[in-house]
Amino acid sequence: MLRYILQRGMLALAVAFTVSLATFFLLNFASDPAYSIAGEDATPEVLAQIRETYGLDRPAFVRYLDWLGSVLQGDFGTSYYWNKPVAELVSDRAGATITLALSAVMVTILIAIPLGAWAALRPNTLVDRFALTVAVSAQAVPNFWLGLIVIILFAVMLPIFPVSGDDSWRHFVLPAFVLGASSVPAVMRLTRTGLIDVMQSDYIRTARSKGYRGFTLLTRHALRNALLPVISVLAVQLGQKFGGSVITESIFAINGLGRLALESILGSDIPTVQMLIFVFALIFVAMNLLADILNAALDPRIRIG
Repeated sequence: MLRYILQRGMLALAVAFTVSLATFFLLNFASDPAYSIAGEDATPEVLAQIRETYGLDRPAFVRYLDWLGSVLQGDFGTSYYWNKPVAELVSDRAGATITLALSAVMVTILIAIPLGAWAALRPNTLVDRFALTVAVSAQAVPNFWLGLIVIILFAVMLPIFPVSGDDSWRHFVLPAFVLGASSVPAVMRLTRTGLIDVMQSDYIRTARSKGYRGFTLLTRHALRNALLPVISVLAVQLGQKFGGSVITESIFAINGLGRLALESILGSDIPTVQMLIFVFALIFVAMNLLADILNAALDPRIRIG
């Protein structure tokens, strides 16, 4: 098990390093950092002075190594736009994004797993068709459109929840639903497929012969084994929520990392954008690593050398 974790961990670090390398060079070649600091109306003399002051006149690879060394020491640089340490900006906004991501995954679990189990217990019926229709609809609806619809319904027509902000748990209900709905199709279909396969197993037939039926059979015997792949998928979905919250946080005016990323892009704040992409990549890689470990630990069919 330890060898497997080390192998997957080394692969995760390689992916994170590649993402940081690509992000640094793409952002620095897409625009001149000196313009981001001085503005587009700056004179050539001012730009030259800024490049010399910030070390932007050095080769790009040397600047990347300096940036990577600073990151490894905990120094994420200084924001051009806010003139504050990037680490401070990230720490101030991280709490809202973590709350939103965890809430969104909880919404996915509460909708997708019962819906998938309901469909699996009645395959090829109207119930099954209804569940698949809900899944396909949720996958086809874009987040920005769904966000506007729920705002109109539950914040304007029926003023139940706040429109924007992140001051209380009520502010996270609508954005969590919007962000979590996009993951419902994958988790629902995986739950349905897994349960259909499990319900045809020999030990399920044995449990039925002992008198287990309905909800008891589902919870005590079938669901536990059917949810093994679902757990690993949910870990990956959690990683996606951190980096995929830009639109949702912007619609509901939540001061999280996603909204910070959008504001940094609009303000040409290269250090902040660069660090946020790196953080999102690390989280996604970590969640994929966690999914691999959970899948290997929970599934007895996988042998780990």
